[in-house]
Amino acid sequence: MTKTAISAERSVPRYTSYPTAPNFVPSIRAGTYAAWLDALPKSDVLSLYLHVPFCEKICLYCGCHTKATRRSEPIEAYRERLVREINLLGDYTGRRQIAQLHWGGGTPSILTGDGLRGLMEQLDGRFDLAKLREHAFELDPRYVTKTLASVLAEIGVTRVSLGVQDLSPHVQKAIGRIQSFSVVQHAVNTVREAGINEINIDLMYGLPDQCAQDVRLSSELVHRLKPQRLSVFGYAHVPWLKRHQKLLDTSLLPGPAARLGQAATVHGVLTSLGYEPIGLDHYADPRDSLAVASRTGRLRRNFQGYTTDDAPALIGIGASAIGRLPQGFVQNAPDTASYSRAIWSGGLATVRGLALSAADRIRGRIIEELMCHLCCDIGAILDEHDAAHEPFEQELEALQPFVAEGYARIDGYRVFIYERGRPYLRLIAATFDEYLTRSPARHSVAV
Repeated sequence: MTKTAISAERSVPRYTSYPTAPNFVPSIRAGTYAAWLDALPKSDVLSLYLHVPFCEKICLYCGCHTKATRRSEPIEAYRERLVREINLLGDYTGRRQIAQLHWGGGTPSILTGDGLRGLMEQLDGRFDLAKLREHAFELDPRYVTKTLASVLAEIGVTRVSLGVQDLSPHVQKAIGRIQSFSVVQHAVNTVREAGINEINIDLMYGLPDQCAQDVRLSSELVHRLKPQRLSVFGYAHVPWLKRHQKLLDTSLLPGPAARLGQAATVHGVLTSLGYEPIGLDHYADPRDSLAVASRTGRLRRNFQGYTTDDAPALIGIGASAIGRLPQGFVQNAPDTASYSRAIWSGGLATVRGLALSAADRIRGRIIEELMCHLCCDIGAILDEHDAAHEPFEQELEALQPFVAEGYARIDGYRVFIYERGRPYLRLIAATFDEYLTRSPARHSVAV
């Protein structure tokens, strides 16, 4: 077994899509996207993702596509562009039924109550939201007020995700985000008092100056708030993409063994408290729809992570937003200036994407099955796609180190990942990534 074959220090994608975004090409532009939208069957139910790339202050660990502003003018100008894009998309898709709506960022609440109401009115006018199954909104606990919670309830939000990351003061100081447990508790109580009862909480491990005891404390504290779901992400140190991460003291970053230990600690705490592990890094109350989807084989994975969303198309709205259609992926201009110019000129803001090949679809399905269900029947997937049974000899051979360590088992075309192999899901999935070795893109470490 080679040392690098199973090293937790290897850099691989998070596989919220396949092929992954660094492999998108600039030849997929607005005209292609328009044709793909026109080709959507009229009966298809869609999902929407709306991106708001603004925060009042940038946290040093942040890997999101966002920037800091405290002025209202750029936020209002951006809101106007969102309105125009919603209208453009409505022209292409008609008044389609929407299954799920997700607001992300950044800090979407920075749009203000009137801004959120106006955008929701626009969405409701161009799409059919009557049978919306889930309406989710990402929140910064430090800015949750009764007024904001009332607005969210008014526009129909059913689930909120609160970024907590870690509750130890010394870790918060190291990452530039100070928020006490009482602040988080107040935020959760406030949205629940407004009638929003489905709560997600985001935690992180691998942060500067963080140890296993810190992640244990954070896990036990947030359990008191009784969230239905928790996401536990490994910190992605990517200063070549996020320059503000260069301000972190890298000497305080935990090494691979410490990161593995922290992930194991969180897993042990949350499972002992009754949460079911979901895929790589999510946990859910057994009664939650995500846990039900996991048990019944209906769990999916997209750019928001693990989801119950089974819509055939996800429409991205806003700067940098990524959409997924049956034909492939599209992404809007990542910078707000280019995005605004495109939308203001009356066109879609698509600047890159990827048309899926038959091989992409097969490998994407294999990777999603592994990431979601920790098992995969490659033969069955080939049969579903009416594809010849390729040997996949190279990929199955690359999995042998995981088999030797007792992390996985291979039975013909079937791959099974044991519970102790869960932390290595990204590495296992990467063996089926045809783009990885020839792509110049850099990724975060696997564990």
